[in-house]
Amino acid sequence: MTMRNDQRARMLAGELYNAEDPHLQAAHLDAQALLATFNATPADAAGKRQALLSALFGGFGVGSVVRPALRCDYGFNIILGKRCFVNYDCVLLDCNRITLGDEVQLAPGVHIYTATHPLEPIQRRAGLEYALPVAIADGVWLGGGAIVCPGVSIGENTVVGAGSVVTRDLPANVVAAGNPCRVIRPLPHA
Repeated sequence: MTMRNDQRARMLAGELYNAEDPHLQAAHLDAQALLATFNATPADAAGKRQALLSALFGGFGVGSVVRPALRCDYGFNIILGKRCFVNYDCVLLDCNRITLGDEVQLAPGVHIYTATHPLEPIQRRAGLEYALPVAIADGVWLGGGAIVCPGVSIGENTVVGAGSVVTRDLPANVVAAGNPCRVIRPLPHA
């Protein structure tokens, strides 16, 4: 197994890995070049935007829309389902998989983080990090400025209030908000 595959495999397995690995750095630079082009596209260039995101993401569902500016690490770890809507200025730190189901809506300024760091200062200072996947089920709506932390899953149709910090899994069919985010009530007709 090559160093590239070893570090990338460790990253996707949620193990400590070296983010300074030359192959990961090259993949990051490739993603940044695609993002720079995407973020500079005019508003009437929907076809070009879709082509760029299809090249960047690991999966880009039919009918999905992403508005610039978008930030991510690699892109290939992001899977968008069908008819998703990602509004302006979202950050998707995809050192591990970020999976959005069908018809997921991200309001402006939503941040989804998979990247995290060891609590042990010697490991952290050595440049080691790890990442945990984030899974967001069909029909979820994340309000403006919401933050989803590493390793979190959000159940189908759940609504997360603006400015919330989601540190733990949320069940399906609820309204949740706050810092830390908590279930407030079930959705009507769920």
